[in-house]
Amino acid sequence: MPEYLFRFLAFVGGAFLIISTVLAAVRSFILPRNESVLINNVAFTGVRYIFNLMASWQNTYARRDRLMALYAPIGLVTLPIVWLALVSFGYILIFWALGEEDIIQCYRLSSSALLTLGAENAESVWISAFSYSEAGLGLLLITLLISYLPTMYQAFSRRELVVARLELRAGADRSACDLIMWLNRTGSLTDDGVQWERWEEWFVEIEETHTSLPILSFFRSPQPGRSWVMAASIILDAAAVILSSVDQARDPQIELTFKAGCVAINRVFRFFHVSAQSEPSSLVDTDHTVEDPTQADFFKVYDQLVKNGVGVKPDRQEAWNHYRELRSRYAEAIEYMAKLTMAPEMKSISGR
Repeated sequence: MPEYLFRFLAFVGGAFLIISTVLAAVRSFILPRNESVLINNVAFTGVRYIFNLMASWQNTYARRDRLMALYAPIGLVTLPIVWLALVSFGYILIFWALGEEDIIQCYRLSSSALLTLGAENAESVWISAFSYSEAGLGLLLITLLISYLPTMYQAFSRRELVVARLELRAGADRSACDLIMWLNRTGSLTDDGVQWERWEEWFVEIEETHTSLPILSFFRSPQPGRSWVMAASIILDAAAVILSSVDQARDPQIELTFKAGCVAINRVFRFFHVSAQSEPSSLVDTDHTVEDPTQADFFKVYDQLVKNGVGVKPDRQEAWNHYRELRSRYAEAIEYMAKLTMAPEMKSISGR
């Protein structure tokens, strides 16, 4: 095969690699919709594999939690390194295709341009032009990540604010039963539309941010016992119990919040399970998995409502069937995301 054909293929391959990398960066941080980007998936999966390996050496959940708290930040830092490496390799191919015979010199030209050092001089106008374009792309990729870091951390702070406030309401045991009892004690069980509206807005934002910026799902809460997945589970469980068991007038806001939560958690679940094809961690301890509530758990909560003077629907078997149907709308997604993000212990609705 003639040498010029090899050089042509190298030029096309290098250009394809550069364009694919730049498009990956644009789709990651600029495109306002959920896109599964192959380059990003491979980078994050590689980092996750290393962290899973190190986590397997830890014998307690607390140690694994401290270790996995570094996964998302390190994965985010790794991403531009992968981008720059791919762009650099693409330009090495282009420089060789344009007539630079020494592959080591191609590497020096590419590295110098990408890092904007300007220490190497090109031998032709075409090579110089491409080296300048590489310098510009290097700055663009780094600028994209830096400019979107504040946006990501603002979304993280808003998410964690709701998680922290929920803990104040759900108590130290962090269960749906405790949340319902708190609502009952404050007299807002049947009239707390403002609070449920805030949770609806929280779910809507979770759906948007955790699919367009999926690495946010792996940023762990500042407190080890907290998790956005656990908070979502508590809110949805509480809404399901109220809708199925409490004898009250139809509350559209609770229904909207429940629907928003189901839509949000299922879309995040489908993004990771179907689009990104992520695998949940196999390191989750059996006591940190999401337990499917039994009929006894539900009846315990039902009796607790009766004991505290809450008007309940008379047929508790029918209430249980209704609750089980409601929970089926989000249970699989919650369990998957809890395992994927290594969430802390997820208790049943009764708090046991």
